[in-house]
Amino acid sequence: MSEPLRIALAGLGTVGGGVIRLIEANADLIARRAGRPIVITTVSARNRQKDRGFEVSRYAWEDDMVILGERPDVDVVVELVGGADGPALALARTTFEAGKALVTANKAMIAHHGVELATKAEAAKVALKFEAAVAGGIPVIKGLKEGVAANEIARVYGILNGTCNYILSTMEDTGRDFADVLAEAQAKGYAEADPTFDIDGIDAAHKLSILSSIAFGTAVDFAPVAATGIRRVLAADIAQADALGYYIRLIGMAETEVDAAGNRRLFQRVHPHLVHRDHPLAHVDGATNAVVAEGNFVGRLLFQGAGAGDGPTASAVVADLIDIARGDIGAPFSIPVAELDHAAPADVGHRTGKAYIRFNVADRPGVLAEITAAMRDAGVSIESLIQKGGADNAPVMVSMVTHEGPESAISEALRLLDGSPVLAEPPLVMHILGE
Repeated sequence: MSEPLRIALAGLGTVGGGVIRLIEANADLIARRAGRPIVITTVSARNRQKDRGFEVSRYAWEDDMVILGERPDVDVVVELVGGADGPALALARTTFEAGKALVTANKAMIAHHGVELATKAEAAKVALKFEAAVAGGIPVIKGLKEGVAANEIARVYGILNGTCNYILSTMEDTGRDFADVLAEAQAKGYAEADPTFDIDGIDAAHKLSILSSIAFGTAVDFAPVAATGIRRVLAADIAQADALGYYIRLIGMAETEVDAAGNRRLFQRVHPHLVHRDHPLAHVDGATNAVVAEGNFVGRLLFQGAGAGDGPTASAVVADLIDIARGDIGAPFSIPVAELDHAAPADVGHRTGKAYIRFNVADRPGVLAEITAAMRDAGVSIESLIQKGGADNAPVMVSMVTHEGPESAISEALRLLDGSPVLAEPPLVMHILGE
């Protein structure tokens, strides 16, 4: 058997511990599948003395993790520290400058610096792999890069954040409101103490930008991704959606389109959607992730599974290591960086569809007339409208579903209502994903 593939591991948290346990538990199987053993030689973390439940003294230790890529006893660096910049990015750059391969689970770094890092990896003729950066243990990146490589992908979309999905599906099952369920998710470890990246859609947006790059052959570009989270979703919204035959899910969606001048443009958005109960994403519950890809020959594919956790994420990391041990370098984003398309962001105004709009309004005469007049003047056709009364002097919830129409019309209706004294807060808009 060939010489071992020697690994340096930066970060010994949940995922780092999972990688160590997986490599140790399945060492013989991994060696047979990789064609040579995969061994950890060096590790680095913030605190050497921390009790992690496994022994690290058998590995060499580096206090400065950026040095890992320069060590002569390392072939591949595994970065599991996180963060778009700082030590993680410095480590990645040093690793490629030293001619070493990099495996990372860092979706923020890839979303913000993926083109730069892929350029460095290609110049050094080494691998940059990041299967674990999107959807944990689900092999969706490998599926897009390899399984459907012959297809033109029409769109890719899905549930990309397990924390949000846990909160929404728990609200659905229990009728409890967002703040209560978020606190429970934090107590159970499904949500961070500061859950901003998850519940505001930023984590899902990072992942979506990576998926769209691979699916469409475009340069990864996080900045134009429009992200709206789930903070404002009420238990009443979920009940109303259920009555209409829908579930609410945070969906990241990307697709390309051609504008009037014949230029390809890229649409990327993370947004809570009403998902029809017959759609495969409607019944994805708990902290599960799911991604749908639609190819012109393969049709609709669904990738579903655990989107986080030590075991699933470690599985994705080690799968990348096995590929490298086999000699698989490949272009990080499926095609060489020089051939990636720098598609401009799409104009969403002309996109058509149905939407759910919820208003919290003052309980007084003329409120509905003002809302419906704004819809009429903007050209929005209302399919259904429900008003639910509240307690004395409390705001009233008015929710509606529109007929299919351009998103620009809804934006115009909300502009006409902006600043109206009848609105207790800005309206909530959720687009509708059909069957």
